[in-house]
Amino acid sequence: MKTSVILFLFGAGMLACSFGNAQPVTGVWKGKIDHRNVELKIVKNGDSLTGTSYYYTSANNFRRYSIKGYFDARDNSVVWWDDQLIEEKSANTLLPKRIAAPHISSADFNCPGGTKMYLTGSAALKEKPDQQDATVDLQKFITPFFRDEWDYVIDNYIVGANDPYLIDSIGKLAFTRPVPVVEKPQPMPPHEEVAMQPKKPVFIPAPSPKPSIKTTTKPVGEPVAMAPLTNEQKFRTRTRQLVQEIPLTGDSLELRFYDNAEIDGDSIAVFFNGTMLAEHIRLSETAFTIKLPVAALLPTNDLVMVAENLGSIPPNTSLMIAMVNGRRYEARLASTENSSALIRFVKEITVGQ
Repeated sequence: MKTSVILFLFGAGMLACSFGNAQPVTGVWKGKIDHRNVELKIVKNGDSLTGTSYYYTSANNFRRYSIKGYFDARDNSVVWWDDQLIEEKSANTLLPKRIAAPHISSADFNCPGGTKMYLTGSAALKEKPDQQDATVDLQKFITPFFRDEWDYVIDNYIVGANDPYLIDSIGKLAFTRPVPVVEKPQPMPPHEEVAMQPKKPVFIPAPSPKPSIKTTTKPVGEPVAMAPLTNEQKFRTRTRQLVQEIPLTGDSLELRFYDNAEIDGDSIAVFFNGTMLAEHIRLSETAFTIKLPVAALLPTNDLVMVAENLGSIPPNTSLMIAMVNGRRYEARLASTENSSALIRFVKEITVGQ
């Protein structure tokens, strides 16, 4: 009987380790790199790794980087490096350079028994990659010390959040933290009573300065051809028309975009808090859908619809339906070559917060 129990526990430990080997590095890792406190969030995306690293002395004193790397399943080796500085916070004094300097690390995945998992290896300052004389000693945990947009992916990785499009989008939006999920088109819903009527439009002047426009050299007397504006330039230079404010509650925000009139080839780009979520969206009777987890959003969030063209029947018009905590909000947006439609989402503050 005792032998059977031992064999069972041994088998369970091996199974847990084998299961971990399927996606061993995706998760939250805490410990030391070069004897400094580090929390590492790694997400496996195909053959590559992405995520974020925190070098910290406290919750109010840290430096955060985006990371890149790769995992070799043949020998369970992991290599990653701090790529770009995303955020820096200091309570009283700046973190010493040595503590928060970017590193390049290599480690072996270890599962010595039970469900415990470790990354052990060596590291070097990124500016001196050949001098890997520092140690890496990290253990996998369930709960992070620092909360950010990667928590959504890690918590839901095995139930759909391992989608490469989602992972790439979050990596792109790590500086502003919205987490988009673009779904397959949905048919146009029947007309329903809207939860909130649009407010009177308010014009918000576009920020300055305007970007320079590249020109091509032409002989004197001939017209000068101008390079077309990018969607980012259109977003920055066009006046924004506030169409509606929508209260934000619940767990998720779902946005659906349709053509609001005759299908005439309208195409748009969507910006959220200054970051482009999607472009070249061809509006039709089927919805282009974006989902955002509310927990990853700011207290006040601006969505701007930028017209890429005006279709065959100007202006560029779209119907946006926002599903918020089971409620349906409807807004009709019109954009031109001079203005863009803006929708503002504001989190509701509950008593006790």
